[in-house]
Amino acid sequence: MRLGAVVITMGNRPDDLKALLDSVARQDGDPVQVVVVGQGVKVSGVPEGVRTVDLPENLGIPGGRNVGIEAFGPGGSDVDALLFLDDDGLLERTDTAELCRQAFAEDPALGIVSFRIADPQTGETQRRHVPRLRASDPMRSSRVTTFLGGANAVRTKVFEQVGTLPGEFFYAHEETDLAWRALDAGWLIDYRADMVLLHPTTAPSRHAVYHRMVARNRVWLARRNLPAPLVPVYVGVWLVLTLLRRPSAPALKAWFGGFKEGWTTSCGPRRPMKWRTVWRLTRLGRPPVI
Repeated sequence: MRLGAVVITMGNRPDDLKALLDSVARQDGDPVQVVVVGQGVKVSGVPEGVRTVDLPENLGIPGGRNVGIEAFGPGGSDVDALLFLDDDGLLERTDTAELCRQAFAEDPALGIVSFRIADPQTGETQRRHVPRLRASDPMRSSRVTTFLGGANAVRTKVFEQVGTLPGEFFYAHEETDLAWRALDAGWLIDYRADMVLLHPTTAPSRHAVYHRMVARNRVWLARRNLPAPLVPVYVGVWLVLTLLRRPSAPALKAWFGGFKEGWTTSCGPRRPMKWRTVWRLTRLGRPPVI
């Protein structure tokens, strides 16, 4: 199985990027082809054999990753699966690529594998990095309904069948959008605790656009993918949860601005999932209303 890897960077972490690329180069088995996409920057200082794409502007996380996908041919068709790795991450083990090959080879219906993210100092995994509601035990692998954007592997046949990431999202929830489309097409998603990306513990709210885009994209996600009766339920649940978390006044103002934007701007093509997919998500422990 031919593996590739896509890494997007803004050029502000050259040492971390080099360490990540070195960890990819150390993987057992056939070499993993790597493409590094510069988001509005010129990529430099990468090892020989690593391809680079320099974008004139920052296209956002899904947009940059989509460029990386296309660098491997239409829909990534030059390889069988693609790893997506954060530029400040590090593959802890040398057998991660081989574990990916084995997982995809053993289960033809497996479309996406979500890695476990662990802090390099403490080894701890944040609850938000376990892509399921029952997240208290990050060491338990399981079938899931979404995946982690900067620590995963996707079979390229998924892109061929359901399309790539929603570039218009720019940041937040693009993984769930792809996951729901993949699940609706019959693919499976696994969380694997034994496939580890070391990554410093951070808070997503460190991004200036966080609150606005989380709210906007949550509405877009529902409008694009859910059967009509579930759209107000899903959005309403998230509205209540947001208020219960009592964000600061500036954060709440940004959130409501994004919430309004989600309803008043185009969400892209609407392809509501089948009701049997709703039931399938429910059986997996995460009905698409929360």
